[in-house]
Amino acid sequence: QVQLVESGGGLVQAGGSLRLSCAASGRTVSTYAMGWFRQAPGKEREFVGGISWSGRTTRYSDSVKGRFTISRDIAKNTVYLQMNSLKPQDTALYYCAADITSFSNTVVSATSTYDYWGQGTQVTVSS
Repeated sequence: QVQLVESGGGLVQAGGSLRLSCAASGRTVSTYAMGWFRQAPGKEREFVGGISWSGRTTRYSDSVKGRFTISRDIAKNTVYLQMNSLKPQDTALYYCAADITSFSNTVVSATSTYDYWGQGTQVTVSS
């Protein structure tokens, strides 16, 4: 079992930056893939990006490529989402999720693939 807790959300101006953290317990982050998702009011949950359990592969949605970066700190058992050049359309509740079944170099975008989810952290970007 994996427990996930997101933090780092807040209110920022457009063009600003935030770093979200996902602290994991119960299993080291080096043994499973991690994904970040977001959901805005009236919209379905969407894939933002992810990192394979090997750390060799990262994937991002087209809407955040070049602006967001996923990384991990194995010693701290934490995965990060660095968000730069934030836009108002990035406003959403952000979730981290763990995929404990995928192969070592894969990152899957489907929500149904993920086994454990955090409670979410709110990101609001003002114009």
